[in-house]
Amino acid sequence: MVERGGSGVPGGRRKQRVSMADVAKLAGVSSQTVSRVANGHARVVDSTREQVLAAMRELGYRPNSAARALRYGQFNTIGVILFSLSSTGNSRTVEAIATHAAAEGYAITLIPIDVPTQDNVLGAFTRMGELAVDAVVVIMEIHLLDTGTVQLPPGVHVVVVDSDAGDRYTVVDTDQADGARKAVRHLLDLGHRTVWHVTGPQTSFSAQRRTQAWRAELTEAGCPVPPPLHGDWSAESGYAAGLALVEEPDCTAVFAANDQMALGLLRAFHESGRPVPDDISVVGFDDVPEAAFFVPPLTTVHQDFAEVGHRCVQKALQQIRTPGAVRPGTDLVPTTLAVRRSTAAPRG
Repeated sequence: MVERGGSGVPGGRRKQRVSMADVAKLAGVSSQTVSRVANGHARVVDSTREQVLAAMRELGYRPNSAARALRYGQFNTIGVILFSLSSTGNSRTVEAIATHAAAEGYAITLIPIDVPTQDNVLGAFTRMGELAVDAVVVIMEIHLLDTGTVQLPPGVHVVVVDSDAGDRYTVVDTDQADGARKAVRHLLDLGHRTVWHVTGPQTSFSAQRRTQAWRAELTEAGCPVPPPLHGDWSAESGYAAGLALVEEPDCTAVFAANDQMALGLLRAFHESGRPVPDDISVVGFDDVPEAAFFVPPLTTVHQDFAEVGHRCVQKALQQIRTPGAVRPGTDLVPTTLAVRRSTAAPRG
């Protein structure tokens, strides 16, 4: 006769959860020692720790993270709220945050937002609270915090990426302006009379910073400032801009606000019989892994996404471990210029 109330286990018997006492009995130690090992305490002899871990593996024991969190007031989880995972910068920053969080013994919980409104942002924070996170990293990408359109809830450990709101929040970002200036200066130093520019979306903080720096560098050098061409980060928009630029006989150098748009430029110039860099030089921004394999290999501004992610995690942990120790402000990660074969001196 088979007992009812089972859960798929032969005989109808419900499989019981392995307890800390079971692990202690198999390992030949106290339950307190098992608790110390489960919670990562350092004051456990290495041989004893290995003995307990072996017993955990053999029994399939999994520590109750929820109970541990309630006991110690910490969940070992960092939430990440972002508005787009499709862009190179956002996806690589999230990857870096996850990697560095894992190295610190933390997991990440990801919540994307389709439409960046105040209600959606507050809804994301509510969900983060329900999912029990210790701090939140917000990857804004667009102008919201600095314009006052969106306000983050007070009393939450928050680190913001890609924003100009360092007067109110802890912000980590690439030095967008310095990177753009390096790109323009490189082209001017090669002898180009001026540099045309393909922008990112006008709502993007980083795109606006790069455009402002492009214009400022040309102005300070006493060079003409051509009208910018507006793109949307895609190779398709870069291609369309390139087809427009081939109609400009004075265009010998272009700075694209990201590498995907630079790729579109390369194709447009190639199809139009204006070879790069013999006829037109092109510089991108981001230094995606494929940039070195474009034809020709792309000169571009290198962003250190790993360092951005690392600093985000460190600042989040500082807020968790020492509340009030981290003040509002912006921490800028430097850029470098990767010079390859898409840039050269102008003809003649």
